[in-house]
Amino acid sequence: MKTEYHVIIIGGGPAGLAAAVAAYDAGERDILILEREKKTGGILNQCIHNGFGLTRFRESLSGPEYAARYIDEVEKRNIEVWKETTVLSLSADKKVTAISAARGVFTLQARAVVLAMGCRERSRGALNIAGSRPAGIYSAGTAQKYVNMMGYLPGKNVVILGSGDIGLIMARRMTLEGAKVHAVCEIMPYSSGLKRNIAQCLDDFGIPLYLSHTITKIEGKDRVTGVVISEVDAEKRPIAGTERHFDCDTVLFSVGLIPENELTKGAGIALCRGTKGAEVYQNRETLVSGIFACGNVLQVHDLVDFVSEESETAGRAAAEYVRRGAQPRRTVAVKNGKNVTYVLPQRIDKNIGGDVKLFFRVSNTFHNCVIKAECGGKILAKRTKRVAAPGEMETLILKYSDIGGAEEEITVSLEEA
Repeated sequence: MKTEYHVIIIGGGPAGLAAAVAAYDAGERDILILEREKKTGGILNQCIHNGFGLTRFRESLSGPEYAARYIDEVEKRNIEVWKETTVLSLSADKKVTAISAARGVFTLQARAVVLAMGCRERSRGALNIAGSRPAGIYSAGTAQKYVNMMGYLPGKNVVILGSGDIGLIMARRMTLEGAKVHAVCEIMPYSSGLKRNIAQCLDDFGIPLYLSHTITKIEGKDRVTGVVISEVDAEKRPIAGTERHFDCDTVLFSVGLIPENELTKGAGIALCRGTKGAEVYQNRETLVSGIFACGNVLQVHDLVDFVSEESETAGRAAAEYVRRGAQPRRTVAVKNGKNVTYVLPQRIDKNIGGDVKLFFRVSNTFHNCVIKAECGGKILAKRTKRVAAPGEMETLILKYSDIGGAEEEITVSLEEA
């Protein structure tokens, strides 16, 4: 068995596939993708709704159709893929230890590694909701897999906690399958999903969205029989007297995604508090030389089209790293300022060259606002937005001519007009 590869990509979802194709097209031929599932495509395999590919392919594709485009590209290039292979650990010197039924436990040595492990869903255990542990409680992604891939309907009367995109899409999906979705509750005063999903999944089907509400009690012993929801105050504490009861047999949680960072932390890679992913330069290289990160393991994206774009950046950079090795850096830090929760990349290497696209999210819903990037009192980039919301990622372009003179840290902030 071959034990050394130039580029090893951990994860065969949309991020890993796009990174592999980009690395190959950049001239690298010694590439291996490690995927723990039976087939590549990642979460897209269970996302049978359309709306994928509008930016990248100018078509409205389903998740499996979008994944198939990249799976075909990987196969055309004869890029090696080991499926049903789980990576156990990654070291800072780019040793990858994995396990599979076919090969047992083994260790591979890479010159460059691309992390593309994606996210997992936050579970009920992180929410401290009162009640026992009856059947009928699922994460929205688990329910999606049951309905779309296994043909099982988890329940007939549903309440959804959280207004993330998967929760919104499952509200529509459960309704189309004949279930009654009584409510979608969101503890924040704004939805964390895309506006188009709120319109298409809730408004079009008459499903109520309760903002600033959360589930305070789950009823039932063997099976969920009902829930109590309450309005919350500015400190997210339930307000007495605002309780509302729903009879239901199923509760779905869509309360956020957590990047799969166990391997990242094991390699000693610094994490960003805002994204929960690795800190990276604009080419998506982490602070450990030769290890790159992309996709939802780096930051939670709204659209898979943006995952592909980011992953291609990481794939090309990994191929270049194999050719040239580590290069000297001239760096400037990028920080989030007023009304901005995080900015990515967190560092800019002036030696890489080219304009830099900054990705960030705002902390609340703002109207008629100004977004700007500043360094030492000088405005490097500025744009206005009629509406900016946390559910939709924002971008800002920094011109290379402006980056070159930046010596202090760059701060991205938002102010309402």
